[in-house]
Amino acid sequence: MALVDRVLAAERRLIQDLAPIRFGAPVTHVYNPLVYAARPHRAYLRRFAAAPKRVVYLGMNPGPYGMAQTGVPFGEIGLVRDWMGIDGRVDRPVPEHPRRPIEGFACPRSEVSGARLWGAIAEHYPAPEDFFRTAFLANYCPLVFMEESGKNRTPDKLPATEREPVYAACDRHLRRLVELLEPEWVIGIGKFAEARAHQALTNPHIKIATILHPSPASPAANRGWAPQARQQLTNLGICQPKC
Repeated sequence: MALVDRVLAAERRLIQDLAPIRFGAPVTHVYNPLVYAARPHRAYLRRFAAAPKRVVYLGMNPGPYGMAQTGVPFGEIGLVRDWMGIDGRVDRPVPEHPRRPIEGFACPRSEVSGARLWGAIAEHYPAPEDFFRTAFLANYCPLVFMEESGKNRTPDKLPATEREPVYAACDRHLRRLVELLEPEWVIGIGKFAEARAHQALTNPHIKIATILHPSPASPAANRGWAPQARQQLTNLGICQPKC
């Protein structure tokens, strides 16, 4: 079986593991873009997860105007469509939150974190294949959690009875993804992802570190995210000669 098919099989297991978990208030809606945005998501995997990588970058979970719309981690619509060359039909989750509609590639909103992250990468790598030749980007948890107001609730804010089974499924998937892609580095995009990588991965040959998260909620990220992240990667020895 080809490597990318094994990655797809691992994701099917993740979907199955997460499906029975139930969530209570204040969470009212849970989206899984691996299911309703499966077409562009699988295109992303088939195009960019077909060979081992030196670095796996790890995000937390989907943003409402990024992966929630496109199926691609940090997937700001314009960059996914125009730089990665990925498009495709996106279905609607059931039930759909009235304040968080899924419009797929027709969504008029931009994901700031994704625009910063993929925008910085695209600036250095006009051809996406040059970046993905040695790197891949995944999210630790594929689920989007929303409260009645439409506010996002991150996985770490779930009660332990809900959080622990989510972490167990996502830890298992991360171990399998790393086993398949064989990276030297796992780089958490933000401290949460770094902490989960340390918790899930026990292979002493895998180096784990972090870079600043590009979220506009981070004052540090709003003071020039790209040069700070690039400097962090340079300090780790990942950005030589170019990142």
